[in-house]
Amino acid sequence: MSGETIRVLIADDQMMVREGFSVLLNAMPGIEVVGEAVNGREAVQRVRELAPDVVLMDIRMPELNGIDATREIVALDGTATRVLVLTTFDLDEYVYQALRAGASGFLLKDASARQLADGVRVVAAGEALLAPSVTRRLITEFSRLADRPRPAGTAQAPFGELTERETEVLVLIAQGLSNLEIAARLVVAESTIKTHVSRILVKLGLRDRTQAAVFAYEARLVTPG
Repeated sequence: MSGETIRVLIADDQMMVREGFSVLLNAMPGIEVVGEAVNGREAVQRVRELAPDVVLMDIRMPELNGIDATREIVALDGTATRVLVLTTFDLDEYVYQALRAGASGFLLKDASARQLADGVRVVAAGEALLAPSVTRRLITEFSRLADRPRPAGTAQAPFGELTERETEVLVLIAQGLSNLEIAARLVVAESTIKTHVSRILVKLGLRDRTQAAVFAYEARLVTPG
């Protein structure tokens, strides 16, 4: 994150939404809205130009939708920008697709100003963020996927590189525990858990905890429920 101020880009095709979020976030300490985009294509370009810490990304936009724009942003060379997806549509397909594309969090547009600001801070800090209603739907989607048989010849997920303790930490991440909660569960220092998380992300080629959670479910290290 660049300095102490979190730099935010707002991508939404509705002017009133962009202006409303700008007013709300600029009124919050430690957050500055540095730019806006009216579609997914412009969002990708603005990330290249401004290198914001967080993008508030709408799902449904012209030219390039929010999911595809997210995928392009996280694939940019050298980018540390994280994407917080905002939508009015509380639907399974959008939750799952956005997280698969590399979004670090997911909030509905009816979130309060404080929830929005807190969400930006959480995502900027590298943590995962899922609205409670979205989390319930996400678990339902993972449950559905878990019932599918694996296709013949499907390669084993590459979690064999993880140590036993790293695998244990990965499972707890997928269960929604914070670093502090994992440290308490395993009776170790929080700094030790941060080290484990960093190593897990490097070994699996993942960006953040959200992707780690998705990976754990898809690799069936964790069973929903």
